[in-house]
Amino acid sequence: MAEDEDSAEAIVSQVHRKIREAFNLFDVTSNKTVDVREIGTIIRSLGCFPTEGELHEIITEIEEEESTGSIRFEKFLPTMTKVLLERKFRPIPEDRLLQAFELLDPEKKGYLEPEELKKFMTQEGEPFSHDEMEEMLSAAVDPDKNVIFYKDFVGMMTYDDQ
Repeated sequence: MAEDEDSAEAIVSQVHRKIREAFNLFDVTSNKTVDVREIGTIIRSLGCFPTEGELHEIITEIEEEESTGSIRFEKFLPTMTKVLLERKFRPIPEDRLLQAFELLDPEKKGYLEPEELKKFMTQEGEPFSHDEMEEMLSAAVDPDKNVIFYKDFVGMMTYDDQ
């Protein structure tokens, strides 16, 4: 029995450490708060990909009653711990993402032009905002060829659960 408790404690401790590290990257003033606009990025960096509606619900849950534009670590930690332990908002598996990109590349070139991807990501499904699109393109576009080699990009986007 004690082993189960120890391993459960170890898992929670590891989850807390991951959350703290991700949060601290955005805590520029080191005062245990981050800008509310960074919460989505922090959550995604932890391998969770909620929709905009789900993200808004999380923010509403952890925001102060009087909106300050900041989120405190002690409010973020328990909510995010629960999200991670329940394995909510898990990403799409790598093979499914690759299939989606391949559908956008009927000529099987192995890459997409930034404008092609921008069109799909801002006009279909749950559209990306201009800022989200710019952030994604800055990570996705090969600087030498100015195209998106989507096999490489899918590898960057998928989350390793170890």
